[in-house]
Amino acid sequence: MTLLDKDGVRLAVDGAVATVTLSNPAKRNAQSPALWRALTDAGRTLPGDVRVVVLRAEGKSFSAGLDKQAFTPEGIDGELSFLDLAAAAEDKIDETIATFQEAFTWWRRPDLISVAAVQGHAIGAGFQLALAADVRVCADDVQFAMKETSLGLVPDLTGTHPLVALLGYSRALEICVTGRFVHAPEAERIGLANLVVPAAELDGAVADLSAALLGGPRDAVVETKALLQGAGRRTYEEQCAAERAAQTRRLRDLAGLGE
Repeated sequence: MTLLDKDGVRLAVDGAVATVTLSNPAKRNAQSPALWRALTDAGRTLPGDVRVVVLRAEGKSFSAGLDKQAFTPEGIDGELSFLDLAAAAEDKIDETIATFQEAFTWWRRPDLISVAAVQGHAIGAGFQLALAADVRVCADDVQFAMKETSLGLVPDLTGTHPLVALLGYSRALEICVTGRFVHAPEAERIGLANLVVPAAELDGAVADLSAALLGGPRDAVVETKALLQGAGRRTYEEQCAAERAAQTRRLRDLAGLGE
């Protein structure tokens, strides 16, 4: 069932699995504020019984990054040129970028597991969108690159936090500052890709993983995701306490003693 189809984004739901598709292959799924608004709307539209969200893209590229027309004086039709945005007050710039970031944050909601199916180029904003997902399954032709710094900018679409968490500070710094491409073998070796498969097998691999992710009871999966998400900001002792509290909730629920 298709629930949304606009501005290069399509949302379809089949039971507990939702699929968000970047649907503008003619432009290599270049991103724009309209696409980000549509992604935000997709997150808000998800039915409550969805447990897994697959992020995929049509065509040879996952996403070639930001539509460069945003940096021209005329900008993208119907949108504020980024050159005009630069002249706005600092609080206006901050507010606008925060709105853009909403398209990249909901994928890590504790009640969902998100899986990005990534093929071809995932550059800049495309790389950051792939990083927004919990898990990345990649085709063997994938090419990641963070080009923002090379263009005099910074990655500002929430990609820096997961990149450092996945790769560590030094490697994340090197990838961002050089803007070089990370190809499939390296992506799998350094943990950027959870799995690399031939391009023809990408959809099947994602379907298999989605089915496996649905295998556990939802409440246990939600608690486990929350524990793992918070581990990096807790001390060892705090994490032990969080595990005890989560397990207490699970035991009581299983015994029929939950609130």
